[in-house]
Amino acid sequence: MQLHFSPSMRSITISSSSSVGNVNGGGGDLMKIKVAARHISYRTLFHTILILAFLLPFVFILTALVTLEGVNKCSSFDCLGRRLGPKLLGRTDDSGRLVKDFIKVLNQVNSEKVPDNLKLPSSFNLLVSEVKTVKYSSKEFALILKGMMERFEREIRESKFAELMNKHFAASAIPKSIHCLSLRLTDEYSSNAYARRQLPTPELLPLLSDNSYHHFVLSTDNILAASVVVASAVQSSVNPEKIVFHVITDKKTYAGMHSWFALNPMYPAIVEVKGMHQFDWLTRENIPVLEAVENHYGIRNYYHGNHIAGANLSDTTPRTFASKLQARSPKYISLLNHLRIYLPELFPNLHKVVFLDDDIVIQRDLSPLWEIDLNGKVNGAVETCKGEDEWVMSKRFRNYFNFSHPLVAKNLNPDECAWAYGMNVFDLSTWRKTNIRDTYHAWLKENLKSNLTLWKLGTLPPALIAFKGHVQPIDPSWHLLGLGYQNKTKIEDVKKAAVIHYNGQSKPWLEIGFEHLRPFWTKYVNYSNDFIRNCHVLE
Repeated sequence: MQLHFSPSMRSITISSSSSVGNVNGGGGDLMKIKVAARHISYRTLFHTILILAFLLPFVFILTALVTLEGVNKCSSFDCLGRRLGPKLLGRTDDSGRLVKDFIKVLNQVNSEKVPDNLKLPSSFNLLVSEVKTVKYSSKEFALILKGMMERFEREIRESKFAELMNKHFAASAIPKSIHCLSLRLTDEYSSNAYARRQLPTPELLPLLSDNSYHHFVLSTDNILAASVVVASAVQSSVNPEKIVFHVITDKKTYAGMHSWFALNPMYPAIVEVKGMHQFDWLTRENIPVLEAVENHYGIRNYYHGNHIAGANLSDTTPRTFASKLQARSPKYISLLNHLRIYLPELFPNLHKVVFLDDDIVIQRDLSPLWEIDLNGKVNGAVETCKGEDEWVMSKRFRNYFNFSHPLVAKNLNPDECAWAYGMNVFDLSTWRKTNIRDTYHAWLKENLKSNLTLWKLGTLPPALIAFKGHVQPIDPSWHLLGLGYQNKTKIEDVKKAAVIHYNGQSKPWLEIGFEHLRPFWTKYVNYSNDFIRNCHVLE
């Protein structure tokens, strides 16, 4: 489109093509205006026509686009038309108002109960289909949405609790392969004299009480787990010839445990295997409270009974329920699990030991632990109230004790930092000068008398009380916890830790163990061993 002004400025021509196009017979003049000299100035006329020539076509295009229905694609002109067209035509966008109206309806039904007889679609697709055929009011539609959401929340919650129960049963059970390993090794003990040979050999017996060696104590009835702990310690040590392992087990596991270490010696380390029945000090007279704990019917029913009966799941979060299930693990009433409180009596000639749980792996030389200054304290342990992991490293006394009980509220501080079992440096010489064992027994008695209302979780709570004032915090890099609780543990942190601890239900020897964390444990399993192979361990 072009404008042509006559030399005298008395006429203006609007054409659709250039002058060259006119010569060749192209498009002709669209408009020709003659200007009267007296009634209007040239400048005003020029500005008027210029505005009309450019504004009117544009307005026409915008108006046309706004009125079109079903436009799906959006070119630059289309988008601009959609933004500006309605405003030029006095129209407004109703989407914001619709959203506000719907929120208002949702707020109205939020406090209303969904009718019991309201038919709810089982899926979103069915809801869409019904909306196409049934004319619901906005309130009816909001109630249907609320009912569907509440039903889905209930189903998810029930599924989560069922998952936690199944996981608890899986964690409490003994895998078939580990049971097979114990049975085969026990049979080997009865039929193979070499499996029954003395551990350690007679010439090494004096080293069992030699304080120039590094003494580790391991209390367990899991042969496979014990083999991993000892193997990882020996392979990670700078001076494995200075290592002495004291493996304590129960009577039913003793033969199999002895067979394993007799047939698979951990040279140059020294390994002693001893059953609880072989300790003269462990008599009923010395441990009456623990025998009561193990045999009390109410307690056995609490740990072995129906974990759902009597539980109000509607007022319980899945996380709290998981903690309660963890607290009801049958291992917590086993004397083997309480054995660590008697270390000074069980090893009267030793000055310092490192106590290990059976669900740990040693990745670094631990000999520097014997050089740590405990500042006159008994227990060198990693505190569990400081760290990035909010699930594992946020434990204070309030997480373990019932502070609504007057005895607990009177004697304990809910904000006091907790510490971890699993890898502890014990100064037995200092321990023998304290009343830690008596305090432990006294609080166990109180918990029994109160029908287990002082605490619920295993052996750590009475130890937290008994060792109160006797704990020396050590660097957290010595002991990384939580590999059996949740799978968010950073691999970089695992690699840097001296000891990694699979505390929690997801043990690495169970199918419910976390796959990406399992290799740190399985690397120390002797898969070439005939017993391991024939029992199909972790295949």
